[in-house]
Amino acid sequence: MEKIEHKMIAVNGINMHVAEIGEGPAVLFVHGFPELWYSWRHQMLYLSNKGYRAIAPDLRGYGDTDCPSAIDSYTALHIVGDLVALLDVLELEKVFLVGHDWGASICWYFCLFRPDRIKALVNMSVEFRPRNPLRKPTDMMREFLGDDYYMCRFQKPGEVEEEFASIDTAKILIGFLSSRDTSPPRVPKEIGFHQVFAQSPATLPSWLTAEDVNYFAQKLNKTGFTGGLNYYRNLDKNWELTAPFRGCKIHVPTKFIVGDLDITYHVPGIKEYIHNGGFKKEVPNLQEVVVMEGVAHFINQEKPDEISAHIYDFIQKF
Repeated sequence: MEKIEHKMIAVNGINMHVAEIGEGPAVLFVHGFPELWYSWRHQMLYLSNKGYRAIAPDLRGYGDTDCPSAIDSYTALHIVGDLVALLDVLELEKVFLVGHDWGASICWYFCLFRPDRIKALVNMSVEFRPRNPLRKPTDMMREFLGDDYYMCRFQKPGEVEEEFASIDTAKILIGFLSSRDTSPPRVPKEIGFHQVFAQSPATLPSWLTAEDVNYFAQKLNKTGFTGGLNYYRNLDKNWELTAPFRGCKIHVPTKFIVGDLDITYHVPGIKEYIHNGGFKKEVPNLQEVVVMEGVAHFINQEKPDEISAHIYDFIQKF
């Protein structure tokens, strides 16, 4: 880990913390919620040893990267804009792109907005779905999953932050990272997140160390959760801003990986969409779909060696 270099780079009006190691073709890693560049530590070391330049930023609102105060500073256009600017500063015309969770969503947007900058994509957990022209995302979530669904609970500024502030950050992280419940996460206000995270396991899973948790917690204690939560608060704004892209496909060569215990894989209709042609229709250059047995949501950390090998096996073709 000590071989990984860290730097601050001015991009798109903010200062971004970037971790980097290796030389060769560049691979850009994009993390999810509530994570950091650190989520990709295993893959960065693996690929740097295979002759690649591994680059993993803290996205805006996370870690040592700036956290703008305005909620509407966290749209997909802002985040992709940050990453395009990063490539420009690093003088990288094209990169391999790897994403997970919210990072996967951002990678889909990246490939939608600027496919000219991407050689190939490896995305995890969150599939690409076409924009529904008639319904905003949060309206559909409330209709099908209810107001207690966690993404709906995240919408009101300050409310979840206040709940999280009363809970030990390490306990929140352990609750998120170690969960293997495949049902849609619902948190009624009368129960609250405090009671949910009180059920976090006392023993860490074998793939997560106290040092890992402390690293994440230290950074989140500094920034708070607002930056990451603001991504969810722009779901409807992203829907509005991407109206011109209605009907556009993802044409970048793509590999998709998901665990069979991932909550995203158990959303009603998703398995059918992924395996019965719908996903391939929207991502015509979808070359591989991998479903890993017995693996939950935080797949790149739970199965680091397997994920590193999956990434390498795909990108080395190009």
